[in-house]
Amino acid sequence: MTTIQLTPAQHAILAYAIEHTAGKIEWFPDNIKGGARTKVLEGLFNKALITRDSTDWFVAAEGYDALGRARPTPATIYPDPEVEAAVSAAEANWAQEKQDAAKQLLKVGVEGKPRTRENSKQAAVIQMLQRPEGATINQICATTGWQAHTVRGTFAGAFKKKLGLTITSEKPEGGERIYRVG
Repeated sequence: MTTIQLTPAQHAILAYAIEHTAGKIEWFPDNIKGGARTKVLEGLFNKALITRDSTDWFVAAEGYDALGRARPTPATIYPDPEVEAAVSAAEANWAQEKQDAAKQLLKVGVEGKPRTRENSKQAAVIQMLQRPEGATINQICATTGWQAHTVRGTFAGAFKKKLGLTITSEKPEGGERIYRVG
């Protein structure tokens, strides 16, 4: 165990705070003013003997140890059963609300309707492709909000590979390519 060397001013400040102000540093010797106070506080802080809340300095646990004094024991907190019950009930309610909201988000799809296979974006695209006039990439993009590369990827991956659909396309002269399920 190493002992921390304190100047007489540092020792006096810590001792006074411990004995008279419950650890709050409020008193300084008469010869310690202005910049000297700042230096003494910096020295104590650098040795981790004091700590600061938003505005005031206090003796840290290590400051008590440096003077060989017993550290203060925190006051025993007795929980209020009514408050504890209210907090537990509120936490349970919040957890249930969070769970319900998460389930609802998973269910909601296009236009806020509950999402099923029948009203998914994929189903909407298949319906568009089954029309006699078929559908263009731009029409599908406008309906689903997808980008063109996503539509083409869906054709190749989900429709052709996974669902086994045959996608045909034709390009009328001077027009857009039209896709159909064949």
